[in-house]
Amino acid sequence: MTQLLLFPDPRPLVERLGPQFFRDAPDAPGVYLMRDAKDDVVYVGKAKNLRKRLASYRVANPDRLRRRQLRLLRSVVRIDLQRCLDESDALSRESQLLRNLRPRFNRAGTWPGAPRFLAWKLSSNGLEFTVTSAVEPGWCFHGPLGAAAFALRSALLRLLWCALHPETGLRTLPQGWFQPCRMASVSLPSHGIPAVALERTQNQLALLSSPDPASFLEWIEQSTASQAFPFERASRELGLEVIRESIFKNVRPDLIEPT
Repeated sequence: MTQLLLFPDPRPLVERLGPQFFRDAPDAPGVYLMRDAKDDVVYVGKAKNLRKRLASYRVANPDRLRRRQLRLLRSVVRIDLQRCLDESDALSRESQLLRNLRPRFNRAGTWPGAPRFLAWKLSSNGLEFTVTSAVEPGWCFHGPLGAAAFALRSALLRLLWCALHPETGLRTLPQGWFQPCRMASVSLPSHGIPAVALERTQNQLALLSSPDPASFLEWIEQSTASQAFPFERASRELGLEVIRESIFKNVRPDLIEPT
């Protein structure tokens, strides 16, 4: 039996903007700019589907949202929408707006950070991954990515582990691999993995820096398709989304001269 709420959750944006605003939002990629009573842009976001993303802002549940998010929803009096050609275009537009406007409720992307590369190579420990600002000889790399390099590394480690251990999947995942680890180097252990499988994985990773990086995403999707449990599927989708965002940045690593 469903438990009824004694008091309904607050819906400050629905009260100010009206339910029709959310129904009329484009079912398309784009960016959204949230403004306060002074008409200042306080938050900028991007979405693959603006209607679905904005729907997530309708309810301000104090038990599920952080105080910072609740303050944002209480301060917004207007939302401007800008449609984009695709998610890649939306990501580029969001990045531009964040650097130009520096909204007070955005934490990431408002200042140009130091360039960071995700680099990898086969070593005696297995397939070694590092995040670095200067790629050394002998390493393959993808970037520059900024701080997102750490999240990409964590997502890749989880997905590659599941691709190389389809029988056990996340059950035998090394401790600490669910968080964007800030360690200088993390290795995908070679124990129990045939050398040819690690070499094939390294070759597939090289597609991240190729003219067609989406091929790597397709390979990852196929290699992890056997994950059946709800938690595994949710983790898989989260990791794939991180990789998609990295690919959609349209980075050209071939124009970066490693040092």
